[in-house]
Amino acid sequence: MSEIKYVTVTALTKYIKRKFDVDPHLSDIWIKGELSNFNLHSRGHMYFTLKDEKARIQAVMFAGANKSLKFKPGNGMKVLIRGEITVYEQSGGYQVYVKEMQPDGIGSLYLAYEELKNTLQKEGLFDPIHKKPIPKFPNQVGVITSPTGAAIRDIMTTIHRRYPLAKIILIPALVQGDHAKESIVKAIKRANQIEGMDVLIVGRGGGSIEELWAFNEEIVAREIFASSVPIISAVGHETDFTIADFVADLRAPTPTGAAEMAVPHFSELLDRLLDRKNRLKRTMQEKVSSKRERLKHFQTSYAFRYPKQLYLQKEQQLDIIVERLLKDGQRAISSKKDAYKSINNRLKNVHPKEQINRSKDAYRTLVNLLNREMKAVLSEKDAQFQQMIAKLSALSPLKVMERGYSLVYQDDKLIKSVDQLKIDQQIKVQFMDGKIDCQVKGIEERTVNE
Repeated sequence: MSEIKYVTVTALTKYIKRKFDVDPHLSDIWIKGELSNFNLHSRGHMYFTLKDEKARIQAVMFAGANKSLKFKPGNGMKVLIRGEITVYEQSGGYQVYVKEMQPDGIGSLYLAYEELKNTLQKEGLFDPIHKKPIPKFPNQVGVITSPTGAAIRDIMTTIHRRYPLAKIILIPALVQGDHAKESIVKAIKRANQIEGMDVLIVGRGGGSIEELWAFNEEIVAREIFASSVPIISAVGHETDFTIADFVADLRAPTPTGAAEMAVPHFSELLDRLLDRKNRLKRTMQEKVSSKRERLKHFQTSYAFRYPKQLYLQKEQQLDIIVERLLKDGQRAISSKKDAYKSINNRLKNVHPKEQINRSKDAYRTLVNLLNREMKAVLSEKDAQFQQMIAKLSALSPLKVMERGYSLVYQDDKLIKSVDQLKIDQQIKVQFMDGKIDCQVKGIEERTVNE
């Protein structure tokens, strides 16, 4: 009987976990269900149970993944999630590591939102270079929203409290429903036709994604982008982001926040004015004090106390300056005269006639030198030539032949030894005054020493 091998719980759990981890169907899976036992940990992680009518599974969404959520999850909420199934070894239970989450029922809206957002972003509608500045002190503030909602009350109350000088112009519009997008576009067009409109607040209070959807419509986004009046988007609450928020010149987290961004605070302006007034007053006092000190200095100066003596001194100084000026003028004139003479002499020296005469003299001198040099060279070369002729004559074969010597050729080849000849061979003998044809009849050799 073979021995039974037992495995530890840890080994079994690790084995099961590896099975889960390598299964491609469990590494990236979409699940729909209802949230329960939801718990937001102090470190930002979300722990909850995902359930339906017949089953449940534990799930966790770590802080790195849930920080980009556009909604706040809670118990009883139906959601769509994407994640991976794995085994938590310490408890031996399987659970879902959630990567993405969105409320159930708006999946198609969310996809449409992302698609339009990407399209408009590629076209440059979100580019900061197109954002128009919000005026600091607007005279007219337009508000495009529902006239019966809480948003208009918050905006008007905030503007009246902060900056009562501004005139509020309400341009009513539907902010939810099937015809909301056309109503918002019409209101923006109308606001741009109102003379003196400085800034527009476009928005509404919070709500579900379906209720806010009018501000995710393409025609609304393009109308906001085309507006010549700067627009502050104030849609929903701080966590709600719509396409209008990205296209608008400025995004406010709430309608109240939009009102605060649109106008300055009156008390803050007053404080700034008082501060500027005090700074201006101090500056003026310092300027007056400085000028007073300067005037006092002038009043106590020598010129004010003894003007006659100062005048006489200046007269004496003027005489000295005039005398110095005359001397300097004379020196300058004398220097210019000397310079003129020098230049005149130089001009005479470089006059064409003088240059021609000097060139003629130089030419004659050079010709004489050249003649003498040529005669000397010719004489020297002639002597050298005669010496060379004498040497050549002494070495010439003709001179030797004059003394009775001759040259022997065989087929135009000079014969230098009897070894080159044979009996009866035809040869030529060159004398000084001609050649003769001969035939070898005998050969007599002798040694060099003989």
